[in-house]
Order: sequence, then structure tokens, then C-alpha cells
Amino acid sequence: MDNAKIGEIVKAHYNSGTYIGEVIEERGKDYLIKVIAVLKHPLQGDLHNFGQTEDVFFHQRKALSFQEKTNVSRSAVHPFNEAVPDYYVSLKQSVDALKVKLSAKESDFNKKAMKNLGDLEQQYFG
Repeated sequence: MDNAKIGEIVKAHYNSGTYIGEVIEERGKDYLIKVIAVLKHPLQGDLHNFGQTEDVFFHQRKALSFQEKTNVSRSAVHPFNEAVPDYYVSLKQSVDALKVKLSAKESDFNKKAMKNLGDLEQQYFG
């Protein structure tokens, strides 16, 4: 999206997560985005060797925090014209959606990813 305006609410893909955010600043080929909700929780594990658990570093990937600012490539920013959900409600929904997806198929990868999500839920929600 090459024509986002400062203050505009957008959908932004960052690493393996998707967020709703506010455009704060233009930064060359990027926009500085302030996170206000989570649409898709980041995937767990090694993104370069997705689905593998052997001989890889299995990353725990947190969602970006409420009002965290991050640089997002202009090509990964899209218009968002829906109601913006509460950050914590959206975070819970995104975690639950990923858990449903992971529980659909039993594998070592999905078990490790579910464990990571369980640990993250404790960090997020206490």
C-alpha cells in the first residue's frame, strides 16, 4: 500500500502475524505502525524449516504488544475498514484460532507449537 495516510487504520503483516495498526510515520519503503489489535497470531517454530522439530531452533514467537511500534514494509500494509476489536480480545481470539488449527492434526511440530502457545497464554493472560 503506497498511499497510506498518517493516522490511517490498516492491516499489517509482520513476520508471521497479522495486526491492525495505526500508521504513525512514513519511513522510506516502510511504514511505522502502532499495533492496536491482533488478527493472526505469529506461527511457532523455525519459519525457515516450518513443520520440523529435529535439528532446528524451535522459536517461541510472541504477538506484538498493544501500542508496540514496528516498521512494516509498504507491500505488507493493506486497508482496513472494519470495526477495530479490543486488543486483548483479539489476542485471545488469535491464540484460540491457532490452537484449533494445530489441534486438527497430531504431529510433533503441532505438539511443540501447542506447548509454546500454552506458555504464551500464561504470559499474556496470567
